[in-house]
Amino acid sequence: MTKLNKVVLENVVVEKKVDNRTNNPGRPVNKQSARYKRLQKQAHYAKVNKSFVSGKRFQVNGSSSIYKYSPSDNGLGCIVETAFNTHCANVSYVGRTKVKAYSFTLGKKVNVELNLKTLKFVS
Repeated sequence: MTKLNKVVLENVVVEKKVDNRTNNPGRPVNKQSARYKRLQKQAHYAKVNKSFVSGKRFQVNGSSSIYKYSPSDNGLGCIVETAFNTHCANVSYVGRTKVKAYSFTLGKKVNVELNLKTLKFVS
C-alpha cells in the first residue's frame, strides 16, 4: 500500500480581484454574435412560458378581454376570462412558444392556437 504525501501550502497570496468578479473572464460580451442572440431568445421564450403557466393575465391580439391560464390537477388546464371568471377553452397542449386549446360552440369543436410570442401580458 502506498501512502500519498499531503502538501500543505502556507503563506500563499491569492490575488483578490478589484471588481469582485468570480467567474467572469473580464472580456466584454459580444452582443452581436449568433450564440448570444439565440440564448437571449431562448431566455425570453422561457420567461413568457413561465408567465403563462403561472397564471399571469394576458390579452390576445390587443383585444379588450383579459384572460388567464388556470391549471388543473391532471396536468393541463383551461383558459378563463378574468372579468366574469368564465371558462373559454380547454388546453390540450402547452409547448415552448405555442398553446393549443379547444372549445365547443353550437355542438362543434373549435380549435384555438395561441402563440406565446404575440401575447401581451398585463398586470
